[in-house]
Parts: sequence; C-alpha cells; structure tokens
Amino acid sequence: MSYRKDKLIAGYKAFRSGDYKAQKTLYENLGTKGQSPKTMLIACSDSRVDPTDIFDAYPGEMFVARNVANIVPPLDDSDGFHGTSATIEYAVTVLKVEMIVVMGHESCGGIQGCLDGMGHDPNAGYVGKWVSIINNVRDRVLARNLPEDEIVLEMELEGVRQSLTNLMTFPFVHEAVEAGTLKLQGAYFSIIQARLMLLNEENEFELIEA
Repeated sequence: MSYRKDKLIAGYKAFRSGDYKAQKTLYENLGTKGQSPKTMLIACSDSRVDPTDIFDAYPGEMFVARNVANIVPPLDDSDGFHGTSATIEYAVTVLKVEMIVVMGHESCGGIQGCLDGMGHDPNAGYVGKWVSIINNVRDRVLARNLPEDEIVLEMELEGVRQSLTNLMTFPFVHEAVEAGTLKLQGAYFSIIQARLMLLNEENEFELIEA
C-alpha cells in the first residue's frame, strides 16, 4: 500500500514539474472558465487503452466515459443508476459536443467474458449483468460460424457497431444527429500494433495510416 501511495505522489510531482508547468495557463483557464470539449469519447476501462493518449488530446479537449467493454446501453427509463447514459446526456445536452466516438479495442476482457457466457450467468455479478447488454451481439457473431481466431475480433468490432445503434435510441442523441449538430463515429484500437481503425460510411472498419 505504501509503495502504491509513493508511486502516486511521485507521478504527481512529475506532472507538476513537467506537463503542468508547460500548461499552467491552460489549467487556469479550464478551472475558471469551464470546459468546452467538442468530442466525447466512450472507451473501455482497460488500463492499456488511454483515449487521450491515443488521440494526443490535451486537458479539456475530450469528454471521456469509460466502462467495461466500452458499452453504450440502449435507452432505459426504469429506476436505477445509469452512469453511462447520464454521461452521454450531459455531453449532448449541456456540453453540446459535436462528435461521440465509441472506441473498442484488441484483447478486451469484457468482450471475452461475454463470449464465455458471463452475460447469461446469474452469479457473474455486476460485470455479468453489464455485458449481458451485448448478449444479442454475441448471438449474432456466433451464428456466423467464423473461424475461432476471428471470433473475438469480430465481437469487438460488432460491439462498437451495436453501441452506435444504441446511442440513437436516446431522443436527445437522435435529434442532434438529425439536426446535423452531432456526428457518431466508431473506432477500434489494436494494443499490440498501436494501430487505429475508424468506421467508414459503408459501416466497415478502415485502417488509418500513420
């Protein structure tokens, strides 16, 4: 515990003497004038996939929501605590972001868990309940009888497509998209190769040349 605390303190000191020193005015403006990000990024909580690092974003540039397997749930008006939905609502109705990016990634544990049946397991806790949102995606992918080495990748890509579909079930998202003030974008990041793919107009993932 002590070691971890020391590491946090060391990291903070490095930030104060490095990035903060170079961006002091930026932080002061953000703190006094508020944020006005143009992009919302919905990504996985996976520690290997830091969206602001991948897109070289500075503080205040991206409004980020992260959860297991970068899932956007469909509209749900039932009582409960809807963290991801609340974040999307805030981004669209208050911050007026101009783009929402849903980014999946390689070797996603949440996607693998869903493929392994966690979404059907009543004993799988909060994670099982959460990934059950994409049980329909699992069923679609498995029904295609793909080679085993392609199934996980296809599930990761299809999960992004489903989340984009789910975004459109929120009236405030649908209205903004129809009005032309909001764009939705799918993305996929390969951890091993540090390569990015973006969803194109034909709903296919296209590799971005670096």
